[in-house]
Amino acid sequence: MSDIPAPILDTFNRPFRDLRISVTDRCNFRCTYCMPAEIYGEKYTFLAKKDLLSFEEITRVARISAELGVRKIRLTGGEPLVRQQIETLVAQLAQIDGIDDLAMTTNAYLLPQKADALKAAGLQRITVSLDSLDNDVFRRMNGNRADVSDVLAGLEAAEQAGFAPIKINMVVQRGVNDQSVVDMARFGKERGYIVRFIEYMDVGTLNGWRLDEVVPASEIVQMIHADMPLEPLDSNYHGEVAQRYRYADGPGEIGLITSVTQPFCGSCTRLRLSPEGRMFTCLFGVEGTDLREPLRAGASEAEIAQIMTGMWQQRTDRYSELRSSLTKPREKVEMFHIGG
Repeated sequence: MSDIPAPILDTFNRPFRDLRISVTDRCNFRCTYCMPAEIYGEKYTFLAKKDLLSFEEITRVARISAELGVRKIRLTGGEPLVRQQIETLVAQLAQIDGIDDLAMTTNAYLLPQKADALKAAGLQRITVSLDSLDNDVFRRMNGNRADVSDVLAGLEAAEQAGFAPIKINMVVQRGVNDQSVVDMARFGKERGYIVRFIEYMDVGTLNGWRLDEVVPASEIVQMIHADMPLEPLDSNYHGEVAQRYRYADGPGEIGLITSVTQPFCGSCTRLRLSPEGRMFTCLFGVEGTDLREPLRAGASEAEIAQIMTGMWQQRTDRYSELRSSLTKPREKVEMFHIGG
């Protein structure tokens, strides 16, 4: 595909440019803000294999998305590396014309076994979730499933495989891991990682979210700036969700994801595909639109494209701009189901 198609616009003139694909609802961690262990225990029923989109079905949706203007794809979960032979999917997606950026978000636990295969298959970028360098804090947050050293081994494997720069996502929760912010920033600065600090969000309905547990991005910047002076940076591209800062005394940068205190709904270009084939136009979506049924009923490329186009053109989502401490709680899709 040589020409970039005119973007499909929603009701707020936001273009469809990014596709986030959740390949599984399963995860080997039980992070308290995403899949709390008391809910997602041994008896919890996850999607059956037959209900998951196949790699071929995912690739078909991704190819149609590229024809509609998508330029970036990110694989998420759950934990994407627990999906068997995930590198096969990566290889299929890497062959799609028009996709400029193919990335994955992972907890890194399985990266020592998978990093080389992912790189060889065509994965371009990796983002690793790591919420603290303090092992006690980290284990409490991940449901006692892994040590910091496990994630560090994954980071090293990703570096050895040639992934660079690597990003680290840290969800900051007041009274839980906010004391780890400066240490994480320093770690990223010394190792050449781009750390992105994420305000604790009310994704889903089961994580017990409270507004007073949110550490505002402005406070995070002040904490780091007091130790390592920062200077603001411009966005890399329209629709980038992270506010960027660089270190004043040398190389390195951080990012802030400010969904709660400074929403960025106005520039959101993302559509999300769930493991069983439902498309959501917002991280805080409710029901989504089913693509699996038409995919398996023999719908043509044009018919699938029409469904996706219609869904995007009718898009009115701006949950984060409307959120407040007085917002009436409502059912929302859980984060582990459609990725962060």
